[in-house]
Amino acid sequence: MRSLLPALCLAAPLAAQDITAITRELDTYIPRSLAAWQGAGVAVGIVKDDKLVYAKGFGVREVGKPDLVDDQTLFAIGSNTKFFTAVAAGMLADDGKLSLDDKVTKFLPWFQLYDPWVTREFTLRDAMSHRSGLGRRGDPLWYGTGRSRDELIRLVRHLPPNSSFRTEYGYQNLMFITAGQSLAAAAGMSWDDLIARRIFQPLGMSASRTLMSQLRAQSNIASPHDLGPNDSAPRVIPWRDIDNAGPAGSITSNVQDMAKWMRFILANGVWGADTLLKPRTLADITGPHSIPTRVLNDTLRLGRHFSLYALGIGTSDVLGVKLLQHTGGIDGMLSFVGMVPERKLGVVVLTNTGTHNAMYSALGQKILIDLLGGPKYDWSAITLAETRKAEAQAAEQVKKRLDARVANTQPSRPLAEYAGTYRHEMYGDVIVTVEDGALRVRHGNVIDIRLQHFHYDTFNARSSGLLLGETAWVSFALDSGAKVNAISIEGLAEFGRVRGGA
Repeated sequence: MRSLLPALCLAAPLAAQDITAITRELDTYIPRSLAAWQGAGVAVGIVKDDKLVYAKGFGVREVGKPDLVDDQTLFAIGSNTKFFTAVAAGMLADDGKLSLDDKVTKFLPWFQLYDPWVTREFTLRDAMSHRSGLGRRGDPLWYGTGRSRDELIRLVRHLPPNSSFRTEYGYQNLMFITAGQSLAAAAGMSWDDLIARRIFQPLGMSASRTLMSQLRAQSNIASPHDLGPNDSAPRVIPWRDIDNAGPAGSITSNVQDMAKWMRFILANGVWGADTLLKPRTLADITGPHSIPTRVLNDTLRLGRHFSLYALGIGTSDVLGVKLLQHTGGIDGMLSFVGMVPERKLGVVVLTNTGTHNAMYSALGQKILIDLLGGPKYDWSAITLAETRKAEAQAAEQVKKRLDARVANTQPSRPLAEYAGTYRHEMYGDVIVTVEDGALRVRHGNVIDIRLQHFHYDTFNARSSGLLLGETAWVSFALDSGAKVNAISIEGLAEFGRVRGGA
């Protein structure tokens, strides 16, 4: 029977010579893209039919230094860690040490969410499919704070839900940390040891690590970079210790190791002669659980019909085949992993330039679509144009806000009266001081901003962009006695005053 589907909706397997031609083109395409995006470095790996057919690095590990990126260079993979956590959960399920439908309180009896009923019903599957009802909130609780994993989980009980339980998709790092600690309790070892023993060691991922302390002895490691919209070149930023977020995003790896990881997944949980994860369990993990996108607009004719979330990884269709895909990002590093089980095809892209750099996903999409026989697009150029348009729109919104400033106003009280300590039951303390005639706001070791007056009791400041955006907005509130009693940091929370001031 003749197919009624448009020709571009089905992925046709490519001949070996076609794959060679496509990978050869990447040797010129990737450097051009890196230059267009003003990136520092990038490493790319392609797996096909259980072989690593392409593994190369481009650019530098650190701007201003000669060391080049290669296929052995270590990068942070960010949230691509989540699928490792889900697979480890599957391995423990195969061992009979847990079920994915076990309640979290079985492993962490002290676990508590804002709603007692949700606490009782909340399962590992819920934690790893982003359907807790908490939404994409709470990251300031772990980001740069140094709080332990257990401490983070104990504090999340103060975070009110923003939707009903299991009704909406809401990306949630804290719940993956919770899942990881549950696995640790079930396995009788730390999440870090579990990942090392059950995944890194059997697969020979000898360079991959989960802890910051394990990176100090590494020599071939990329430095993270930031790139503002008006910067002429990326600038080096420090590595941040995110060990406390381990199960959600702390793995560092390289192209060679990530290729082994993809080969293992594409081989249906088999590595060599060993079945490390039962195929049925892997099918469960990579099956649909949540709906991130309900309406798709397939303007690029890729035959997309759905976009869902499994456990620790996204799943969608493209050109008639199933795609497993996830991205990751943390402090100047962005990663892309895409796998097509039906074609035994996998792509990994690792970069060391963060903000305003979508090259990683553009390259990943281009390589996948080209190797699936799809339409030949200049994905880097398309994505760059979209990014610049979005940046212009964001700048316009900031301009409108600045233009709405009420002129010729003053703070309600002398600056010294704003100084003091302000507290939030979940996020902890914000310290406000007066230094050199201006207010300075500190929170942990992440927020440290010098405020300038905007209007009335609202101030703003340049920010690193990592937590509050490139412009931070801060407002103070007064009680009925004209005493400063609260500070609101946009994008974070409102903090009540506990003591202070002159």
